[in-house]
Amino acid sequence: MRAIVTGQVGMDKRQYLAQVEAFAGEQGESIDLYNVGDLMYAEGRDVRPGRILDLPLSRLNSLRRAIFKDIITGSKGQPNIIVNTHATFRWRHGLFPAFDFDQVGMLNVDLCICLVDNIEMVHHRLHAEHDVDATLKDCMVWREEEILATELMAQAAGAEFFILSRGRHQTTEEALFRLICRPDMRKAYPSFPMTHVVGMPDVLAEIDHFRAEIARHFIAFDPADVDEKLLLDRAAEAAREGKTYVDVTPHSFAGSALTEPFRVKVSEVMDIAGDIDGQIYMRDFKLIDQADMICSLIPELSGGMPGLSSGVERELQHAWEHTKEVYVVWKPKKSPSPFITETATKIFASVDDALTYFEDNGLFSQRNLFGH
Repeated sequence: MRAIVTGQVGMDKRQYLAQVEAFAGEQGESIDLYNVGDLMYAEGRDVRPGRILDLPLSRLNSLRRAIFKDIITGSKGQPNIIVNTHATFRWRHGLFPAFDFDQVGMLNVDLCICLVDNIEMVHHRLHAEHDVDATLKDCMVWREEEILATELMAQAAGAEFFILSRGRHQTTEEALFRLICRPDMRKAYPSFPMTHVVGMPDVLAEIDHFRAEIARHFIAFDPADVDEKLLLDRAAEAAREGKTYVDVTPHSFAGSALTEPFRVKVSEVMDIAGDIDGQIYMRDFKLIDQADMICSLIPELSGGMPGLSSGVERELQHAWEHTKEVYVVWKPKKSPSPFITETATKIFASVDDALTYFEDNGLFSQRNLFGH
């Protein structure tokens, strides 16, 4: 498959996509990676590192078009490619596009994928790599613009559009590899309670096991790979304690060169509270829309009560109404309500039962399971 991968500045896509390219080689596949930014710097040798967005728009556009022309020519006949670029830029020139529809059409791409990450990580990388003053709010707005512009790019190119999180788990690299090299694999959205099970280690361990199994067997679009709600909760607690900062420790497996802890202003986090909720609502439904199926784990909480959050209920209803396959792993002793039973394709008593059913019914194949 031929893919354009976009994402706002501060995503560190270059290193992430290099890991995807290397992973493909380990699986006996080949993906040719074209980093538009690197190629533009190579073409414009007089441009100082980190300053290319400060060029006049006329020169920036001509540089980009020259590079895209070379990629179009050089990638002919290559079955699997990734073009690493951006859909938009929000810079000193204001907001402006980072692609041309005619050249995207000539690339004959199959996929347009917008990569997203936790906003505190994006904000931190952005300021570590560039001389720019942007707030968390700016980064949130830019992410929405990048997603929308990438979706429009896909529509114009007749390509499939996906949002993919690079987030907190290494399995997202496998998900991107599978989208490109294993497009016949089923795409799954794992659904599970999040906020109200914090502080329940046994339940969290059960959820983590469920998520890992879904990611192992499917192309998984996991909503927890990007979850600024955790950052917001920590900021709210810090505000109650009179603190002005929250400390963030990057995850070492996130493929980032930034591994040292850093601080985020509580006031900036509280300023984006509404954006966090709104983008979670929008993004999670889009992740369901781009999946073939939803698989939801409903754990049992203390007293035998089902760990069924309002978010999970809305996700199940949305999936059913959009004709997705809906699978539910129901762990509580209390029987599920008709709102679950009447909108589920099938209900299982355990994750193992669900996996056995999926395997017996051909929902995943041996060819697609690495090392299995």
